[in-house]
Amino acid sequence: VVDGAVVMVENFVRRLSHRKEGDPAPSSIVLASAIEVARPVAFAVAIIIIVYLPILSLTGMEGKMFRPMALTVIFALAGALILSLTYVPAAATVLLKKRVSEKEPRLMHWARAIYAPALRWTFRRRALPLLSALFLCAGAAVVFPFLGAEFLPKLDEGAIAIQSVRLPSVSLEQALKMNGQAEAAIMKLPEVTTVVSKTGAAELATDPMGPDVSDVFVMLRDRSEWRPGLTKEALVEEMQELLRGVPGMNYSFSQPIELRVNELISGVRSDVAVKLFGDDMEKLRQSAGEIVRVISGVEGIEDLRLEQTQGLPQLVAKFDRAALARYGITIAEAAATLESAFGGAAAGEVFEGDRRFDVVVRLEEKERADIESVKRLMVHGTNGAHVLLEDVADIRLVEGPAQVSREWGSRRIGIEFNVRGRDIKSVVEDARKRIESEIKIPQGYHLEWGGTFEHLERASARLMIVVPLALALIFVLLFMAFGSVTQAALVFSGIPFAIVGGVFALGMRGMPFSISAGVGFIALFGVAVLNGVVMVSYINTLRKHGTKLEDAVIEGAETRLRPVLMTALVAALGFIPMALSHGAGAEVQRPLATVVIGGLVTSTLLTLFLLPILYEWGERRAERIKVDEPEDVGELEDVKET
Repeated sequence: VVDGAVVMVENFVRRLSHRKEGDPAPSSIVLASAIEVARPVAFAVAIIIIVYLPILSLTGMEGKMFRPMALTVIFALAGALILSLTYVPAAATVLLKKRVSEKEPRLMHWARAIYAPALRWTFRRRALPLLSALFLCAGAAVVFPFLGAEFLPKLDEGAIAIQSVRLPSVSLEQALKMNGQAEAAIMKLPEVTTVVSKTGAAELATDPMGPDVSDVFVMLRDRSEWRPGLTKEALVEEMQELLRGVPGMNYSFSQPIELRVNELISGVRSDVAVKLFGDDMEKLRQSAGEIVRVISGVEGIEDLRLEQTQGLPQLVAKFDRAALARYGITIAEAAATLESAFGGAAAGEVFEGDRRFDVVVRLEEKERADIESVKRLMVHGTNGAHVLLEDVADIRLVEGPAQVSREWGSRRIGIEFNVRGRDIKSVVEDARKRIESEIKIPQGYHLEWGGTFEHLERASARLMIVVPLALALIFVLLFMAFGSVTQAALVFSGIPFAIVGGVFALGMRGMPFSISAGVGFIALFGVAVLNGVVMVSYINTLRKHGTKLEDAVIEGAETRLRPVLMTALVAALGFIPMALSHGAGAEVQRPLATVVIGGLVTSTLLTLFLLPILYEWGERRAERIKVDEPEDVGELEDVKET
């Protein structure tokens, strides 16, 4: 936000400090200084605004998270640009009326004392910085694939949500008893303050679950009260060990908000879901079981579980039509008897004021649970016949489907798992390789990967389209600013070198690439280009005043040392609190800030050392081409046409 004002004020102070007797008034010098840098400042800030446009194209959760930031930065930069071109020069004419002396702080004096001889040394050994830059680019290209990738860093919510899954046939009383055992086990940990379980669905049915699934919310103490050296991952492992003593349940560990967000955006309650689509439920179950077996050994996969589609007990009655006909009983009458025994039949009504209730008659619970009692139910025919239900029907208790999930008009079964200790992309790639090499999916069936990995792929695919478009627009603006493809490419080279620093910074801090880091790279592009625009513009100004090429390059680089360092340091120092933050939301902030700080280091070094060498090389090459042009007009036209 302050970059434009920094360049303006630095130019005012430098020009006014060199003012002598007989020179124009300070206001005239300020005006001339403002005009001198207005064009590069306007183009540079416009470029910074453009690099945020790809963020506005993000959709879904990543769009909701980062679009407000991008809009805020765009509006702030637009306002800052207007003030830099209007208010800052006006304020300078008022505040800088007296004689201005250019007094550099000691730190800047040391920086200039180091930079000047270092720059001349690199000019005598031009190949060294070029080879070093190429080596760094190659190193970043090698390091990047090993970073891994994830959708967004996990936010620490200060609590743990455990989803416990039991057999579909479990009763509500047994489910509550098992939950109580799990709660008692978890409360043994000193870091836990409260454990609350939720079983079944609420009245609004916003979270439909049967008694076989419960959400256990574990409230934790403040980190300062934990045992020394204990991490959240270690605490989860201790909980897993304690819960192994409660038989009959599988567990999936998450966080309260994260659990609900995963379910809302992808339909699964875990980090990653493998969705298998097909028609035959039996084939789906067999293939899904093989997938679970194959990927269970992948490093980083935790809480692996298969969606429960079987295990619900069902009472199946197959009526004997011939026997029913002999006794004069219809299928509807026999089925009504069976339905009354379980579901109940209305035998009358009870009135309480204006309210009316049915009196329902059905078998007692213990008799409903006994299939022999059900078989001995009496069926009454229309002709007065009375027979046992087992005489006219084959009644069996079988295990039926617990649920049939459908998506996009097709049946599906899901395999869910969480990822701990590795990045999501690496884990999914390893799991994919194992599935493709060891499992043959039946013809007509197909796999899809859901959860946060699905959103990572979607956001990455969108950025792969819009970011190159934004970079192309940046190059067009640079060409408009300098009127030279060579100089535009020269300034544009700051972007890949900024990426190099961001990649190395992520690698040194052990952070995977994420959408948060991607936004950091986008934010970095603008600042990386700004410094190049400021330096090249000033070198061009010196050339226009007749300064020799090498002298103009060295003088321009030394003169622009201060604004380049100031803009880079202002941005880097502004991001340091985010890079070192450990508060709420710090997990998302740290990759973004790390990328910007690391990229600023390499892009600033490029601007200060490599850019002057490349500028001189490009201009000398252009001069050689101009000198070698033939004087004959015909030949000259042929050369131009070629």
